[in-house]
Parts: sequence; structure tokens; C-alpha cells
Amino acid sequence: MLTNTNDPRVKRTRQLLMQAFMELLEQKRNVTSITVQDITSYATVNRSTFYAHFEDKFAFLESWMREKFLEKLKDELPNAALSDIGSLRTLILIVFDFLFCTRPYMTLADRQYEPLFEVAMQKELYDLLFTWLSEQSEPSVSRETVETAARIASWGIFGSALEWSRHPEYRSAEDMAREVLVVVAAGIAPVIGE
Repeated sequence: MLTNTNDPRVKRTRQLLMQAFMELLEQKRNVTSITVQDITSYATVNRSTFYAHFEDKFAFLESWMREKFLEKLKDELPNAALSDIGSLRTLILIVFDFLFCTRPYMTLADRQYEPLFEVAMQKELYDLLFTWLSEQSEPSVSRETVETAARIASWGIFGSALEWSRHPEYRSAEDMAREVLVVVAAGIAPVIGE
């Protein structure tokens, strides 16, 4: 597997594979029906190139989910970072919207990939929250407490958004996000001293 992800050739090839997958996803409308062979043929690279970049389809899909989510964060969250409760609200809405937009591509046959996508997104959420809480935490708050707060907040945000995305017709994303924000803000308040 290629390890130098900063090499422009590696970046180009990975982008080519990701773009091929996105275009196939638009055509086929579900993840399960797209094979590694489909991706490599569409990207006009051979299978060995795919496997030089990704261990298997699962690793590819995890990377794809992570990249798409980070792209959305970069596009919609100033500096792709949290700075205050307002940016936390924006983050929550981004997660709700991202899951809503990806749900149509998840058929019953694709349920096997849900845990993979969940872990990838939750990990990115955790990293973002941990970085922000570490910067904002009171000096007396331990690293372990910051880690715990970030873990609880990330799973709370993600879990709420995931459940909502399964039945968005019952409540608006705005209403759900508002309630999630209240709970998450209360949970992190002791860490940031509010």
C-alpha cells in the first residue's frame, strides 16, 4: 500500500478513484452494486493500482466517507474548526445534512456498510471536538475528561443525526439540532468553564 499521501501522483490517483466512485454512485444509486472492478474501469486504472492505495473496498469506502465529510466541513464550517457555541451549532447541522444527503444511497443491501460509515464520521467528529475542547478547557480539567466529553458529544451528535436521518419527515433538522445543541452544550460546559 502506498504510504506517501502527500505525493501529488498519489493524491491524483486517489481523487480519480473517488471521482469514479461518485459518478458510479449517481448512476447505480447504491454502494453494494459498485465493485472494485467498476471503480477501476471507470477511473481507467488497473486493479493493482486500487490495491496499492486501499486494502479493500471497505477501506476505500471508509476513506471516501471521511473525505466527503471533511470536504463538507471545510466548505461549511469557517476554517473547518470550532470556535464557539455558534460554530458547534453549525457542526451539528452539517452532520444532520450530511447524513440526510447520503441516506438515499443506502439501500437495504448497503446496511452492511453503515457501521463502517458511522465509525468514520464519528471519528472525525471526535477529533474536531477534542481539538476544540482541548483549546477551550480550563487548566484544571484533565485530558481524560476532555477525551470523555469529546467522545460523548461526538456520539450524541452523530447518533441523533443518524436516527433523525432515518425519519426526517417527523421533525425538522433545525428543531432536532437545536435540542441536540442544548444537551451537548450542557455536557461540555464543565470542561470549558461555562
